[in-house]
Amino acid sequence: MTSKPIIYQLFPRLFTNSTATCVPNGTIKENGSGKMNDIDNNVLKKLKDLGTTHVWYTGVIRHATKTKYRGIPSCNPHIVKGNAGSPYAITDYYDIDPDIATQVPKRMKEFEQLVARTHENGLKVIIDFVPNHVAREYHSIAMPQGISNLGEGDDINTHFSPNNNFYYLPGEQFAPSIDLGQGKDFYYEKPARATGNDCFHPYPTANDWYETIKLNYGIDYRNGSKHFIPIPSTWHKMVDILKFWAAKGVDGFRCDMAHMVPVEFWHRAIPQVKDLNPEIIFIAELYDVGLYHDYIYNGHFDYLYDKVSLYDTLRAITCGNASATAITGCWQAVEGISDHMLNFLENHDEQRIASAHYAGDAFRGLPALVVSATMSRAPFMIYQGQELGEPAIESEGYSGKDGRTTIFDYWSVDTLRRWYNNGKCDTSRLTKQEKTLRGYYKKVLRLCNKEQAISQGGFFDLMYVNHESMNSNKVYAYYRYHGEDRLLIIANFNNRDEHIALHTPQHALDVMKMQAGNYIATHLLTGQEHDCLISADIPLELTISSHNAMIIKLVKRK
Repeated sequence: MTSKPIIYQLFPRLFTNSTATCVPNGTIKENGSGKMNDIDNNVLKKLKDLGTTHVWYTGVIRHATKTKYRGIPSCNPHIVKGNAGSPYAITDYYDIDPDIATQVPKRMKEFEQLVARTHENGLKVIIDFVPNHVAREYHSIAMPQGISNLGEGDDINTHFSPNNNFYYLPGEQFAPSIDLGQGKDFYYEKPARATGNDCFHPYPTANDWYETIKLNYGIDYRNGSKHFIPIPSTWHKMVDILKFWAAKGVDGFRCDMAHMVPVEFWHRAIPQVKDLNPEIIFIAELYDVGLYHDYIYNGHFDYLYDKVSLYDTLRAITCGNASATAITGCWQAVEGISDHMLNFLENHDEQRIASAHYAGDAFRGLPALVVSATMSRAPFMIYQGQELGEPAIESEGYSGKDGRTTIFDYWSVDTLRRWYNNGKCDTSRLTKQEKTLRGYYKKVLRLCNKEQAISQGGFFDLMYVNHESMNSNKVYAYYRYHGEDRLLIIANFNNRDEHIALHTPQHALDVMKMQAGNYIATHLLTGQEHDCLISADIPLELTISSHNAMIIKLVKRK
């Protein structure tokens, strides 16, 4: 890998929605929706300028919603979460969400134009692939000729068959602990089908994924037996879907809950798609470190979420619940596969750094930002508005006030709306703090590919020789190096300035092929320069401000 992917995740429905005042639980008529056409050349240029290399367009495939459109099957509102619905309850894998289209009948054309426009601006396109489950009322109206619907031809009188796309509960009626309506609006399902979060009975609760049904990849969960020969029907249908979107010019897939789908499927599917485009990337949402190697080497994934290791650790340190020394265990846990991790501090599932549920202040997340973005050659991802310190303080509707930006409701995100500024995409309506934060993010993200030591270089952890010379519970330090390029990176998670005497062991100098002596130290985040002595015998004394980080480029003085 010669470049480091910097992924910007955005919801078209939310990203450019300019409705100034939204109503909790509001309809699309009341609250509006952003459109694909709003993501124009100016928007994309500004995302590119931020340091972005890939845009993950979340929620573009048609999913369950309470909004009705002519010519599109309507959904029973009792099995839709929120008015807008979950983008992970797909109703047609071959269609585009009508909410984000300017002209609904031309929604696929508008998506194709968005892909082309994104590419023209030097960015690549990632979309969601949701392989584990679909909406309860899934029915494709847009699938190509010769492809059958999911569930078509299933034997509904048996719990499991490898030829079935769903799992059935013969004789049982779907009876979740939610209101299914009355009269003609009553949602009726018999036999009931297993729910997406592996709920194999007809009584899911409101906390289950009751709006979805589990897809059958050939595993009989009653006894754990696998039936992969001959190839199950679902495998063929899902590969067809991946190929369809790859042919549209999509450059990558973020695969939702990938660990809930057998690795044997990915082993077969991903190479088939890469035969069409060897450069296409697959990202697995995966929450089990024990599965990392299997999903990389057998599943052929390019990247995996490093949520349960680095994300969880950095969050705990930021909130004062763990020591900075715990970061060492994170890189050790993925040693040898670190290039395959996807690092992040926010996404649509997680609480906002600036929310009261997390750090309460976006600036407290800056040391974690620097560590997560620069610690390895792995991709780094940010979520829309993270760079503006979006606090997610509203109670939008279905989601409630939970520190997250809703994925279920029609809404306009305050920080994004002011930055978007009716298409101007400038900072004129941002606060001083928001401008400062965005500028900091821009510097860090752009350095990720400007500096080869970050995008291509090696890593050397300095903690083992600095436990006594600095507050190692709050400060973390390491080198990144590539050829003659050497960066010293230090992060201070404390709420006060830290004075440190940083030791560089001889082993580090040997590994980096770095001679002891006088160096010009350039602080890449501030532009300041000074002379310093790098030696295994004399520590480097520095003061680092609270909740901040240093990226210091060291050049040998001639």
